[in-house]
Amino acid sequence: MQGALSGFFTIGAIVIAGVLLAHFKVLGDLQRALLSRLAFLVASPALLFSLVAQADLAHLFSRTLVVSVLAIAITGAGYLVAARWLGGPANARTVIGTLCACYTNAGNLGLPIAAAIMGDMTWMAPIMLVQIGIMQPTALAILDTRAARHAGEPMAWHSYLTLPLRNPITVAVLLAVVVNLSGLTVPALLMAPIQMVGGIAVPAMLLAFGVSLRLDPLPGRGPHLREVALIQLAKVVVHPLLAWGLGVGFGLSGPELLAVTVIAALPAAQNIYVIASRYEVGEMLARDSIFVSTMLSVPVITLVSAALGG
Repeated sequence: MQGALSGFFTIGAIVIAGVLLAHFKVLGDLQRALLSRLAFLVASPALLFSLVAQADLAHLFSRTLVVSVLAIAITGAGYLVAARWLGGPANARTVIGTLCACYTNAGNLGLPIAAAIMGDMTWMAPIMLVQIGIMQPTALAILDTRAARHAGEPMAWHSYLTLPLRNPITVAVLLAVVVNLSGLTVPALLMAPIQMVGGIAVPAMLLAFGVSLRLDPLPGRGPHLREVALIQLAKVVVHPLLAWGLGVGFGLSGPELLAVTVIAALPAAQNIYVIASRYEVGEMLARDSIFVSTMLSVPVITLVSAALGG
């Protein structure tokens, strides 16, 4: 478990650095916006391209992925029903809440935890591809559509089909999948700068997150507290329990059952806050949900690892 806790410590250290930089007025709202835009429009596409282009896509056809996808779908649907019952009709904010409820931090936190608990980081590759290749583009397309409607811009039917292609993250993932499936090898001379730019994505997200913790109201305050509580119930309790139950039902055991349960128990991903900031919707909801789920996931993942033999 030392390696897993090391992953939590690394993330926390960078977030605290953002808090301190904001406290001493080195970074402010302008710099936070710059970090978020840089992460969303430049660094994240570069990072995702470099990861997906070299990933083992054979993992996409495993039983563990079927279980993980079903757990995500059921958790997300359950959150939508509960959110509709508590807060009324769905809106752009609901998209952010749904992502927080079932979109796991499989990258910068999941990879070190997979290495520490399962002894193999490739367990995270399939879920990362599903999230960045399907879930995130779908959410971005919905948010783009709502943003266009809110701005009063008329949209022809074919414009909806091309919305995902106007998002740099989606384009990067699609290009990477094409490169991967075609067997092409990106020259090292070209991949090196792409990986270098992608390397700033996670630190930029975490620093922006830390700045938000200092400049905005502290977590646990505000009118969104009930939504945050609902998201924690979905993400930290329901999601891993569903993954475990479905895994048992699909005949998984040993490392496979451990993997799907740990993946589901991971907290909400930091890039959800970047998305919320980009579209200026549900920013505090995303920030507080990520913060609380990260804190709660530490004992949950520790318990899962002890119970299933990590």
